[in-house]
Amino acid sequence: MGSSPKKTNLQRYLSQLQQHPLRTKAITAGVLSGVSDVVSQKLSGIQKIQLRRVLLKVIFAGGFLGPAGHFFHTYLDKFFQGKKDTTTVAKKVILEQLTLSPLNHLLFMIYYGVVIERTPWNLVRERIKKTYPTVQFTAWTFFPVVGWVNYKYVPLHFRVILHSLVAFFWGIFLTLRARSTTLALAKAK
Repeated sequence: MGSSPKKTNLQRYLSQLQQHPLRTKAITAGVLSGVSDVVSQKLSGIQKIQLRRVLLKVIFAGGFLGPAGHFFHTYLDKFFQGKKDTTTVAKKVILEQLTLSPLNHLLFMIYYGVVIERTPWNLVRERIKKTYPTVQFTAWTFFPVVGWVNYKYVPLHFRVILHSLVAFFWGIFLTLRARSTTLALAKAK
């Protein structure tokens, strides 16, 4: 008689986000990163999905990117007292682009080279010296717009989710770009 209507998946997700924000954002970041990598592998022509690589990307996103984003956005909102005026939003975007963005890219490049590819540190360091500036400058042409939308219009509890969705496509872009660079270098030899 007194049965409550069944919750939809979205309602259950939103409930988890409300009750367990850190865990939900970490899991969401991990899942989206894993799916992004599967799509990247397929689009780049890999015939058999490299499950180890997918799992390691899930671990990085769920263990670092999701939680780091959660704490960063929470701190920023407290520091700026939840303000969304143009000046405050600009300050938040600048802070994010000068701190979290470079750190995320640098740590991911180290993790990818050392852990995922099992490349010796000296080679990873050389690759980072050559490619990190381009990756970061490319990110700075795109992610400030994402940050602006995020800080101006998106409620705090959804910011990491939006960023993870955008990162889904960013990961695909970076993978395809790296693949085309590798193919061009191989052709040139």
